Amino acid sequence: MNRKYFLLLACSAGLFSGCQKADETPAAGAAGKSRGLIGVSLLTLDNPFFKVIGDTISSEGAKLGYQAVVVSGDKDVAKQGNQIKDFIVKKVSAIVLSPCDSKSIIPVIQEANAAGIPVFTVDIPCNEPGVKIVTQVATDNYGGGKEAGRAMIEALGEAGGKIAVLHLKQAESCLLRVKGFTEVIAEHNAAGKGMVEIVTELESGGAKDLGYKAAEDAVQAHPDLRGIFAINDPAALGARAALEKAGKAEQIRIVGFDGQPEGKQAIKDGRIYADPIQFPEKMGVQIVDAIVRHSKGETLPAQMLIPTTLYRQADALKDPSLK
Repeated sequence: MNRKYFLLLACSAGLFSGCQKADETPAAGAAGKSRGLIGVSLLTLDNPFFKVIGDTISSEGAKLGYQAVVVSGDKDVAKQGNQIKDFIVKKVSAIVLSPCDSKSIIPVIQEANAAGIPVFTVDIPCNEPGVKIVTQVATDNYGGGKEAGRAMIEALGEAGGKIAVLHLKQAESCLLRVKGFTEVIAEHNAAGKGMVEIVTELESGGAKDLGYKAAEDAVQAHPDLRGIFAINDPAALGARAALEKAGKAEQIRIVGFDGQPEGKQAIKDGRIYADPIQFPEKMGVQIVDAIVRHSKGETLPAQMLIPTTLYRQADALKDPSLK
């Protein structure tokens, strides 16, 4: 057997150490065929919600022959833009985004479009003109916001009262949540029962530290505040810490959004009233499925929405995943 033929056999048998490095080769599916790379840039991997999405895309993609490169945009649109440019240079098979800013990210998405790379969005949409998004996989954030509004009305009871909204206005998903929430509050007030007044909207950054500061500011400006709607669990948990420090924890009810483990535990412990919960694993699975279907030439709907479920203390007390 000549040396050239021996080397060919070694590579075909999977002895990659002398032929190519495994960590540079996209994963192969059950049929042994590599589908390529998926470039994934998420809003922030500091938030466990987005980490679950990224991990699920990686694991589901590997089953089907894809290698996923998952990076954190860190809520920085310039950083995310550079990440997308890097994906384009690498000639990835697909790009998955949770845009840090749906408007500011337009030019770099257009670069991906021009390069012929399909772009998908997860959780946070980009519904702006001039860009081509294959499909958007997301929570029904508008419907979830409505659930949050109903939970707040329930939490305050017949007395109603003043409430604050802790926002993240750069994320379109959060704009939808607050839109649904405020519409339900307006409908409730129109019926003339237990008026609920939104007295302030403050930036929370979707993070514990900024949620803490926003809640602190809201309580100082409105000592008679009775409720806080926070657009995600980190902001809600930060708000709760601020209320505890201010001695307002019993006076003010918090409704969050997400259903992260720490948020669910806080609901069980009575520190947060309720959450419309999301299903990030389902999002990751659906995104990979959408990428495969698109690669086969299927036409996909513009968006695929996953409904939320309102999660209260009664649900948490029956949840085996909690302490």
